[in-house]
Amino acid sequence: MIVFPNAKINIGLNITEKRNDGFHTIESIFYPLPLCDALEIIENENQTDETILFTSSGIEIPGNSDDNLCVKAYHLIAKDYSLPKIKIHLHKHIPIGAGLGGGSADAAFFIKLLNQKFELGLAWGEMHHYAKQLGSDCSFFITNKPSFVKGKGDDFEGIHLELSKYFIALIYPNIHINTAKAYAGVKPKIAIRNLEHDILNLSIEEWKNNIHNQFEDTLFENYPEIKNIKEQLYKLGAVYASMSGSGSAVYGIFKNMPQCKNNFNNCFVFVSKMI
Repeated sequence: MIVFPNAKINIGLNITEKRNDGFHTIESIFYPLPLCDALEIIENENQTDETILFTSSGIEIPGNSDDNLCVKAYHLIAKDYSLPKIKIHLHKHIPIGAGLGGGSADAAFFIKLLNQKFELGLAWGEMHHYAKQLGSDCSFFITNKPSFVKGKGDDFEGIHLELSKYFIALIYPNIHINTAKAYAGVKPKIAIRNLEHDILNLSIEEWKNNIHNQFEDTLFENYPEIKNIKEQLYKLGAVYASMSGSGSAVYGIFKNMPQCKNNFNNCFVFVSKMI
C-alpha cells in the first residue's frame, strides 16, 4: 500500500515569544503543496528479520534509520496496539531542511497508512495525538488542509483559503538550514498585524506589503542568495513571494504558469498549479 506525503508552505510567519519549555510561540498559515514523497508499507512475512526494515531512495536521508520519524511513529503506536513486522520504503523527493515539512508529512501519512492497512480503528483525535508527539507540525498533515497555526506550531485552526487558480514556483538552493539555529537567530516580537485576519481579508496582491516571514530578517543577511531568489521571483511576475518556514526554499505565487526553470541554476525547481 502506497501513499504520497505532500509538502507545505508557510504564508507569513510571526515569532512572538520564547517559551519556558524552550520552544517558540509562532503564528503562521500552512498551505499544502502538490510536491510529494512516496511511502510504502508491506507486511514482513520473514519472521527471522527485525521488527522494521526501513529503506529509502531518491534524496539521501541523513542520520540513522532509527531516527526516522516513520520508524519512531511505528514504535509509538506499537506501545498501544499490536502491530506486525513491516517493511517501509520511502522515496524522498521533497528537499530536506527546506522549510517544507517533508519529514513531518512522511510521519503523519505513515500514521494514517498504518491505521488504514492494519485496520487499527484510530480516531481522528488519536492520530493527531500521536503526530504531535513526533514534531510540532506533524499534526497539520493529518488533516492536511489550509490552517492558521499558533502556539509552538501544533495548534491548528482550519481556514477557508482558496488558491487553486494560482500557480507556484518553488526554488530550493540546496542550502540546508538548521531549524534550531534559525530560531536562535531571531528576536521574538509581538506581531503588529493579525495574520489570520490579513490572509482572509486582503487580496493576494496586498500580501507583499503586509504578510512577512520573520525568519527572512536574519537569514537573508547570512544567505544573500536566498534573498536574491525571492527578488528574482518578483521580477518574473510573482504576485507574492516568500521563504517557507525557516528556509531555505523560496516560493512565488503566480497568476499564470511561470516560465522559470532556466532562471535558477544549480537549484531544485518545482513548478505546478496549486492545490
